[in-house]
Amino acid sequence: MENIPIWLADLEDEDAAFIKKFVLASGSLKEVAALYGVSYPTVRLRLDRLIQKIKISETAEADPYVSLVKRLAVDDKLDFDTAKILIGEYRKTKGGT
Repeated sequence: MENIPIWLADLEDEDAAFIKKFVLASGSLKEVAALYGVSYPTVRLRLDRLIQKIKISETAEADPYVSLVKRLAVDDKLDFDTAKILIGEYRKTKGGT
């Protein structure tokens, strides 16, 4: 058995369940929306956020602080503009760009 990809292992159970439903629905966002009882735009937004989480996981920062700030922004616990400011200021203090 092969190892689980890091991006998949980093996902919460709820996100993995969403991916499973999406695949079983043959990628139909309308069908997934019906399964969850929500609108198409709601499912589209969730999929977009999931894509962002996967991208962040695949391009994991060597710095755990930067990874944390990015993950908080993707999880809507911090807005993206604030995340950019925090990362920028942090990198200035670390001597990076």
